[in-house]
Amino acid sequence: MCSNIIEQANIFGSGKGAQGWFELRQANVYYDHPFHAPLDHALTIDFVNHDLGPSARVAVEMTADSARELVRCIEAALAAGADAHLAEGPMVAISVKSMP
Repeated sequence: MCSNIIEQANIFGSGKGAQGWFELRQANVYYDHPFHAPLDHALTIDFVNHDLGPSARVAVEMTADSARELVRCIEAALAAGADAHLAEGPMVAISVKSMP
């Protein structure tokens, strides 16, 4: 039985499909029967831009354990990136005014 449960997120980013890079605007996440992966159930993530038509889609199907590991890696990368940028110190804007 299919659950048809979909979590959606508005996102901003880029994805690469058969026609090259395109802007991403939405991610659809669901756990159900996969279309391609040889699994009974899979976590599927569709990154899409509906304004560009059906070819503006990047789909990923993975096991639940793979999805949990991916979430762990995403959280670790975000934390490490934030720490690295904080270590660089605050960004300071400098304005140069030319004199007549």
